[in-house]
Amino acid sequence: MDTSATRKETFALPDLGEGLDDAEIVAWHVCEGDHVVADQPLVSVETDKAVVEVPVPMSGRIARLFGSVGDVVKVGTVLVEFESDPHADTGTVVGRLDLDESPPTARPAAIPSIQVSQIRAVPAVRALAHKLDVDLLSVRPTGPDRTITRADVERAARAMSTSEPGEDVRGMRRAMARRMTRAHAEVVPAGVIDDADIGDWGADEDISIRVIRAIAAACKVEPALNAHYDGASGTRHVLPRIDIGIAVDTSDGLIVPILRNVGARDAADLRVGLDRLQADSRARRVPPAELRGATITLSNFGMFGGRYAHLVVVPPQVAIVGVGHASDQVVARNGAVSIRRLLPLTLIFDHRVVTGGEGARFMSALKEDLERAT
Repeated sequence: MDTSATRKETFALPDLGEGLDDAEIVAWHVCEGDHVVADQPLVSVETDKAVVEVPVPMSGRIARLFGSVGDVVKVGTVLVEFESDPHADTGTVVGRLDLDESPPTARPAAIPSIQVSQIRAVPAVRALAHKLDVDLLSVRPTGPDRTITRADVERAARAMSTSEPGEDVRGMRRAMARRMTRAHAEVVPAGVIDDADIGDWGADEDISIRVIRAIAAACKVEPALNAHYDGASGTRHVLPRIDIGIAVDTSDGLIVPILRNVGARDAADLRVGLDRLQADSRARRVPPAELRGATITLSNFGMFGGRYAHLVVVPPQVAIVGVGHASDQVVARNGAVSIRRLLPLTLIFDHRVVTGGEGARFMSALKEDLERAT
């Protein structure tokens, strides 16, 4: 290729979704030296909720790939260096490398070490550690003045023989760990539980759709729970449209795609949309746009078991509804004891911005809508 007619451009990992600062490389679809055209598949990366296919941003030749399968890369990190035709159409190009430049490599911070001279252990204990192949630097001392005892060495040896190597938490589980840590640090959770009597429902009633429509009805009665709250700025936005995040369990972890504008859709349309979201979630092909902006979340954990749950509100949302396993229960109704079908309900809300009264009114409206006969 005539270098006088080409230029080198770099393409960096773009922002793939709200609040995401990195992604894991799942598969490269090109190799170094390949001639590519704009918009053909470049690389698949795993975000917190889905595997996203990133397209080639320009036509040209792949000069160099940065990163291997399994690497976690930050947004803005260079992924590819292109040799491109200056007259070709280009997509989003981030940065530029001169011929003698390469992306900067982050240097890990130095880790302070414990000096061998700081270890307190008598010669017999040191000999035992050598025999059992125990590194004294890794042993927790329990003797006087932080002296390592024979028991300390034997305990460390037993732990080495029984422990299994840990595994790196990657992909969705890694993202879940970060989101839950953030939620635990920010949200002040409070909750209300109750049971909806669904004994008058028809035999073919669609529980998921009834609950979704009931949440929409409850949001209209008590809009404070269909809101976003920014703790940093102290601002709350009560939202007119109801976009429900649907928690979907998969083998890789939990995905929460969004069923949009549920208050304006009929039952048949909601069922089609819910089926599509669940299928896409399990196939890991949910577009990033369908994972952002939920206004309230539904967790139908009862299909697996359990009646009530300690659910987690994920900011900026302020509420999550949980539905437990429906069962027949003995209840007092209209002055008589009878067996009725009850649907357990859990509501957890962020008590920083949602009052107990608002939470109770929401639950009351939710229950009332679910108890209507069909």
